[in-house]
Amino acid sequence: MTELTFHCTGVRADRYAAGPTLVFRLRVTTPDPTPVHALALRCQIRIEPARRSYAPGETEPLTDLFGERSRWGSTLHPVQFAQVPLMVPGFTGETETDLVVPCTYDMDIAATRYLDALEGGEVPLLMLFSGTAFTGDAGFRVEPVPWDREAEFRLPVATWREMIAQHFPGCGWIRLPSDVMDALRAHRSRRALPSWEATVRELLATAAEFGPDAGPRPGPADALRAAAGAGAGRQERTTAR
Repeated sequence: MTELTFHCTGVRADRYAAGPTLVFRLRVTTPDPTPVHALALRCQIRIEPARRSYAPGETEPLTDLFGERSRWGSTLHPVQFAQVPLMVPGFTGETETDLVVPCTYDMDIAATRYLDALEGGEVPLLMLFSGTAFTGDAGFRVEPVPWDREAEFRLPVATWREMIAQHFPGCGWIRLPSDVMDALRAHRSRRALPSWEATVRELLATAAEFGPDAGPRPGPADALRAAAGAGAGRQERTTAR
């Protein structure tokens, strides 16, 4: 079986991609002089949170993921970051290739919440490789890539922030259930608000007027409709005066 070794030598944010994308540079080597015609790889990337230290300011944002800091000795389990396929062209001895990893800014994803909570430094990653190797001097033979092939890499947090800033400068992202989105859309239309930002800001201002002791909390869509109704009623009273 051909002995393959993987190393990650760098990473960059792809500024020309349609969405947030990281490009890792991989070096694949083999001491065997037999040509490798192609590699069909599966690459799983995991965050290893136990392999770095954390600043005091990072404790609160990470509590949702790992619990209280006193428990982190047993709760800092690996977090799935990505799983992507990769085709490596033929080579003999050594080659370098790009591993393109599409990313997301969905704050419901554990890896995104983890990265967003960090103030700086590096993120310890573990890349796990498997797949199929096509090798041979005359013709080719098919070999599995052993499941124990892996590479460690430390992703700079600054590179992650650069990637996000290229596509969402100064912005965040939130996913809403369809009934809440329908109520939000109806409120925006009814109030003729120019943007989603203006819509949310008006609702927050209305909610602040009622204060935290306004009684039992309704469901998300009900709360949105109630806030929208309160805003509409206030506008009608102002017009009547």
